[in-house]
Amino acid sequence: MSETMSKRFQVTLPDAVYAELEAKAKNEGRPVANLAAFLIEASIKKLEPKESDN
Repeated sequence: MSETMSKRFQVTLPDAVYAELEAKAKNEGRPVANLAAFLIEASIKKLEPKESDN
């Protein structure tokens, strides 16, 4: 049986980038960490080759 678990890690951002992230998260009514996780996942999905690229 395989269980998937979310992983945690620490990342350091420049102050200006964090301020933008914080402002966008506040505007969307969500925690900064939640928005950061969403943006990372969305960016990684964009990097994956599409079926038509094979």
